[in-house]
Amino acid sequence: MTTFTLRTLVALPLLGLALLGTATAADIQTTPVENARIDDFAAGKNALAAKNWAEAASSFSKVVAQNPQNADAYNYLGYSNRWLGKYDEAFAAYGKALALDPKHKGALEYSGIAYLKTGQKAQADAQLARLQSICANCTETKDLAKAVAEYKAAAK
Repeated sequence: MTTFTLRTLVALPLLGLALLGTATAADIQTTPVENARIDDFAAGKNALAAKNWAEAASSFSKVVAQNPQNADAYNYLGYSNRWLGKYDEAFAAYGKALALDPKHKGALEYSGIAYLKTGQKAQADAQLARLQSICANCTETKDLAKAVAEYKAAAK
């Protein structure tokens, strides 16, 4: 057997595993383009823009019922529930978003703000630290850092 054939025989299964891993990862995450094609997701985004939190929560609940792997929908479900003052539901949704995508910047930011709103500064600081390790200069990081600073200033 030649070296080329031996390398090919070893490489093909590894390539197959790599491609399988890519397909599996793609099944877990959705992209903004894919989300825009989901009617309930689009309706939820419109409801968010109109600050109709109950309608947004209803729409995103439908999305996650149909696609329980949609981290973005869980994030927005948490965001809607936070604005409704339903913090337990918000934290549950953010938790699911972060379980699906531990580096979900929106879920880290919004859960950090929810922690501040419920007086849990240490947890907000932890979310900020996670964001800073992912992307120190991202909007989400800057926004949560500003909210934490304002919380500290108000506590004085």
